[in-house]
Amino acid sequence: MIEILDTTLRDGTQGEAVNLSSDDKIAIARRLAAFGIPLIEGGWPGSNPKDAEFFARMKGVDLGKSQLCAFGSTRRKGVRPEDDPSVQAMLEAATPVVTVVAKSWDFHVTQALEVSLEENLRMIEETYRYLVGQGRRVIHDAEHFFDGFKANRGYALATLEAAARGGADTLCLCDTNGGSLPEEVFEITRAVREAFPGLTIGIHPHNDAELAVANALAAVRAGATHVQGTINGYGERCGNLNLTSAIPNLMLKYGLPLKGLTPERLAELREVSHFVDERANLAPNLRAPYVGDAAFAHKGGIHVSAVLKDPRTYEHVPPEAVGNRRRVLVSDLAGRSNLLAKLAESGVDVPKEIAGALLEEVKQLEHAGYSFEGAEASFYLLAHKLRGGQMPFSVEGFTVFVHVNDANPETPTWAEATVRVRVGETLQHTAGESQHGPVSALDKAFRKAIEWFYPEIAEIELCDYKVRILSGQEAGTASGVRVMIEMHRAGERWSTVGASKNNLEASLKALTDGYAYALVRSQEVPQSVDPRADLPQR
Repeated sequence: MIEILDTTLRDGTQGEAVNLSSDDKIAIARRLAAFGIPLIEGGWPGSNPKDAEFFARMKGVDLGKSQLCAFGSTRRKGVRPEDDPSVQAMLEAATPVVTVVAKSWDFHVTQALEVSLEENLRMIEETYRYLVGQGRRVIHDAEHFFDGFKANRGYALATLEAAARGGADTLCLCDTNGGSLPEEVFEITRAVREAFPGLTIGIHPHNDAELAVANALAAVRAGATHVQGTINGYGERCGNLNLTSAIPNLMLKYGLPLKGLTPERLAELREVSHFVDERANLAPNLRAPYVGDAAFAHKGGIHVSAVLKDPRTYEHVPPEAVGNRRRVLVSDLAGRSNLLAKLAESGVDVPKEIAGALLEEVKQLEHAGYSFEGAEASFYLLAHKLRGGQMPFSVEGFTVFVHVNDANPETPTWAEATVRVRVGETLQHTAGESQHGPVSALDKAFRKAIEWFYPEIAEIELCDYKVRILSGQEAGTASGVRVMIEMHRAGERWSTVGASKNNLEASLKALTDGYAYALVRSQEVPQSVDPRADLPQR
């Protein structure tokens, strides 16, 4: 049985750009407990007020079968454990489990800690004996253990012996610098396993050589049954062991039982990953194994054709096992299978002869700068038009003026836009202005033009806008641009794309596609309408 210790709330917060409030940490702790993580390391209460506040607020919080851990270090040189502030802070956190970091590498003991090798052993043993005497389970985090073992095997093992004498029941071997290789981790972990047959052996790898997952699996093969890591691999420098990769590897590839985690819980993995990203205000990693949006995305036409026949042809596990889903991408590399599968997701049936024309249209547009991978609404509209479907409107032209008052810099810049839009037989010519730029002015003018026909567009909101330069530095200001826009209404989200050498033209294309998609999907396309017939004047 493998025991997972999640240190997202402690070691993970040491990562660059990872910032969590106490409220965030409490929410994540609750979610990890609901997921089934047995040990949740909440922070170092003796190091900062935020962690002290977190543990104070967590007292009495029911985490079910999960246990909260406080982190700390051994007593300082010449100070008794009962007088050491860091040790006392661990006890004041009132957690049933404490994880304590101690030096394993003689180089660190003498250079960083600046104590004798013998004193370091006493610090470990006395601290653990005291904490165990206070009713705590002690997990020994053997810092820099693999480097220390390679430099001085005898002393590294002596630090583990001191921890065992003090009462630690788990000896967790840390690859703190993240530079060990899997074969080294395997051999050293096996040696420790043989030397301490009665204790739990753990692994805490960092990812500086992109080997944290490989090293964790090597340690487990060598006999480790305690694994420490973070959700999404958060952590200092290049991060820690990524539990969203390690957990499914252990369960699905090795078939090992994990304490507290079941196949049903594993199906929540992607949601847990995104929950933590959301709390950390970080964008999810598109290409993250198992949980990323691209993890089960298929783009090549040959791949898609095979996957539709049997997913095992190009998928190593069912995406549903980890809470993910299969995605078919549309691009100039796509075949007919991609297009038909993508349309089927939206409930659209397209004859094969139209699929061929659609494929050619996609290839031509992508050559011109479009990208339909993240713009499924624009792709849907393209198929709709090729099937002979009616569009709710057509844009016949636009102008934009940007007003800058150089004489008075405090006067805000504002933009004015006009658009000509035809709906049925009616031509609308409207204007809009905004202090938020020309795209905002275009959006306002366009909304005015079609609100008479479709008042429901007031419910649609723009929630994301991205511009990408396509042509490179040589083209300079003549570079092509691609604009991606995301809209939402009543919980539904959709994305569109526009491309042009004119940023405003690309923006207007993406904007109008967004509104057209919502109207076409709602099947609210009038044949010919007087915009003012039955509506109040505005």
